[in-house]
Formats: sequence, C-alpha cells, structure tokens
Amino acid sequence: MATRHPHRGAPHTLHSLIEWRALLEMAMLPMAWPMLAGAQPGDGHPVLLLPGFMADEGTLVALKLFLRGRGYDVQTWGLGRNIGFQRRHAEALEKKIRHLHHKTGRTVSLVGWSLGGVFSMYGALQASDCVRQVITLGSPISVGPEGSRSPPLVKALYRLIAHPMGPEVHVMQPRVKQLRERQLPPVPVSCLYSISDGVVPPQEATVDGPDSQVENIRVAGSHTGLGFNAMVMCVVADRLAQPEGHWQPFQPAGLPGMAYRLLTHEALPI
Repeated sequence: MATRHPHRGAPHTLHSLIEWRALLEMAMLPMAWPMLAGAQPGDGHPVLLLPGFMADEGTLVALKLFLRGRGYDVQTWGLGRNIGFQRRHAEALEKKIRHLHHKTGRTVSLVGWSLGGVFSMYGALQASDCVRQVITLGSPISVGPEGSRSPPLVKALYRLIAHPMGPEVHVMQPRVKQLRERQLPPVPVSCLYSISDGVVPPQEATVDGPDSQVENIRVAGSHTGLGFNAMVMCVVADRLAQPEGHWQPFQPAGLPGMAYRLLTHEALPI
C-alpha cells in the first residue's frame, strides 16, 4: 500500500523561509539538459497542465516545452490565473478534459502543480472515462479534518484572493464531496512531494491507496520551483511514457535514476 508521509503539522519554518531557492532551481535547469535529453520519449497522447494558486499558464512554460519536446500533445487549462478552487474553473476543466478526449480520441493525462493538482484529482473523478492518469506536484490533496497546515501567509493570501473564509469553504461544497472524503479516481495517481516543501506539508501532498494504482514519489526541491525542477521533469516524463493500461510504480533507471537516488537518499534532510 502507498501511505501518506508521517509528517505532522506545518512545513518547517526554515523551509518556508528559503522558498526563494526556487530561483536556483530555475537557473540550474539549462545545466541539467543532458539528463533531460535522455528522458523517455512519449507516445503523443494529450497532456493537460494545470497551474498552482495565483499562477497562470506562463509558470508552466518549462514543463510544457520539455514535454512537447518528448512528443506529447501538451495543453494548458486556458482559464487564466488560478484564483482558488472556484466553481466556474472546476466546471470548465471537466469540459476541457472531455473536449480533448473527443478531439484526439485518446485519454488525457493530467499534471497539476500545487492547487492545480487538486483540480486534476477533481477532473479525474468527474471525467474518469476520459483520463489516463493523474500526476500531482506538491498538491494539498489530503488535507485532514483539522484543515490546511500550510503557513499562515499562504492561508491569508487564499482568504484575500479566493474567499474570505479560506480554502475550507471550497472544500465543503457538495461538488467536491469525493475530494473531501479523499476518494481516489479510478486511474493511476502519482503524487510528487518534497519534505522540504515550504508551502504544502508532505502529509497533505501524499495519499493512501493500493500500490497497484497509487504512488507517492519523493523529490528534492522547493514548492515554488517544482515546475522548473529537472528531476521532477524526468519523473513526470517517466510516468507519462508508460503504455496505457500497463501502469507500474516508479522505478528510477538510467542517468536520471542515478541522480534521483543521490538527491533523495533518506539520509539527506531535503
């Protein structure tokens, strides 16, 4: 069984204070090109990228270019800035997934960063017949009854921009009952998380479920740098490259696998 990370409480204060290290992850991306060039090529199926809270399609440019270079039909959600789990965005997302499925004749893989991963899980639950798999990047998909344990500043921004009562008011809406009860979509789910994430604690970014369908993959990096993180890109490419209907849990291999094992060894506090 895949199990949630045992961390309790909010992210470590130090990790939150050094979220600026995302700039270093962006700067190092060109140097990681030889490793990225060796990532598995795709089969051309549609991949829908979903941005995080307060982000838009522009933040997904590195991931978009990389996956297009691997041969995928990459799309972004086309709904502008993600300003919270709004009903209009949730409904439009389901329509977008069904449209891509109808247009291409193929199931759609969903890749969501942070709050975009919550949208991905919702879309997969609502349109499971059109979805191939879900990949989340540091997404708060397992919030407990005590509510989000993200830093106070993050929750304050959500109250200011999305809803004055905070994210709990969106989670309590009837249309997200399955998410609230932590039901998983009937498709493979890969949850990428970092124990040094300064925004979403690891227990909220991971899930419990059968390892025949669900996995939690630890990566090294910041929350705000996940979309520019070379190791994240390699893992995402590996997950997307699996033949449809033959999903297997992640097994690091090749040069990216060597780098993955080095950077995510349990002895490293990152």
